[in-house]
Amino acid sequence: MKEHVDCRKHCGACCTAPSITGPIPGMPNGKPAGVPCIQLTAELQCAIFGQVDRPACCSGLQPALDMCGETREQAMIWLTELEMLTQPFSAR
Repeated sequence: MKEHVDCRKHCGACCTAPSITGPIPGMPNGKPAGVPCIQLTAELQCAIFGQVDRPACCSGLQPALDMCGETREQAMIWLTELEMLTQPFSAR
């Protein structure tokens, strides 16, 4: 079982590292991996957090110690590696 942690302020790794294939307000075609979401504020917080138009993949992702690590850099490394491991072989 993953240990739940609170979302780290000024992180935004989960809004940057993974790709999102579905529409996001302001990004109708989703976003590629490594590109910050257009809804990520200058403070690295989600501008549409808790709103109905927030994608299900975003609201379903919950902070956990193994994903977030102790720093934003650790979270970026983990999420980037996970993104690469879950790509179809043709995209690797």
